[in-house]
Amino acid sequence: MAHLMLTISSQQSGRQVRSLLKNEMGLSSTCINRLKRTENGITVNGVRAFTNAVLASGDVLVVQVDAAQQPTRVTPIEMPLDILFEDEHLLVINKSAPLAVIPSSLAPEEATLANGLAHYLGEDFSFHPVNRLDRGTTGLMIAAKNGFIHSALQQRLHSGAFFRRYLALCEGTPEPESGEINLPIGRQEGSAIARCIDPDGQSARSLYRTVERGERFSLMELTPYTGRTHQLRVHMAAIGHPLAGDWLYGREDRELIARPALHAAFLSVEHPVTGETIELSAPLPADMKRLLEHIHHG
Repeated sequence: MAHLMLTISSQQSGRQVRSLLKNEMGLSSTCINRLKRTENGITVNGVRAFTNAVLASGDVLVVQVDAAQQPTRVTPIEMPLDILFEDEHLLVINKSAPLAVIPSSLAPEEATLANGLAHYLGEDFSFHPVNRLDRGTTGLMIAAKNGFIHSALQQRLHSGAFFRRYLALCEGTPEPESGEINLPIGRQEGSAIARCIDPDGQSARSLYRTVERGERFSLMELTPYTGRTHQLRVHMAAIGHPLAGDWLYGREDRELIARPALHAAFLSVEHPVTGETIELSAPLPADMKRLLEHIHHG
């Protein structure tokens, strides 16, 4: 069980449990209301506590943040999972492709990452994907094990406390070879999934840098500073260099690669409980390595 602990200081003495949970420990009102209805969700000095209890210096307030979780109801399916980091609060997965993150009504029988984690974590598993990746995108993805951690990580997204960098192979080479793309993104009219550059859409900002260039493809380093659906794919297509294999925004060529050539390669995040910085990287998958040979050998 994931837990948070606070030893009451002299400055905090005389305050109610609810105030400490909300202001010192960062729990939402919804989470607190769920926890207070559980047997051991909130304890003081090892004894169940109510949210209106007044605490004194030296008291130890403990919250079992998993206690109020609603299990995710998906069928457990055994599958290989490349887990690079895990503790009681979260895990980081190097996601393969093609693998959707959550079940879809469009393909209800398709095995997803949620199904795989249900098998790995057990029947009480609660799935909270933080930075979702498209089914065709590989690389590093964080899943929180409870709503509190999910909310804390979501607040860190696109800040210095949660940094992500992607590697991609695009058609041609952008000029200049590095720069910023600041174009708003909206839904493509008439499509359930496609996005487009839309002056009335949501603001979207990406940085790009050319790592290696070839006659047909270039290896790019891409950094999103916002989190719009298909952002990197739409932005690269907008500057005339769609990702290799991008059937939606570029040209499909399944003999080269059967998906958009996009990989979440690096992640740095401040752990919301321990405060430590987790830095992880994931090497290019085999299909992108093969495509990279087109740069090296023409």
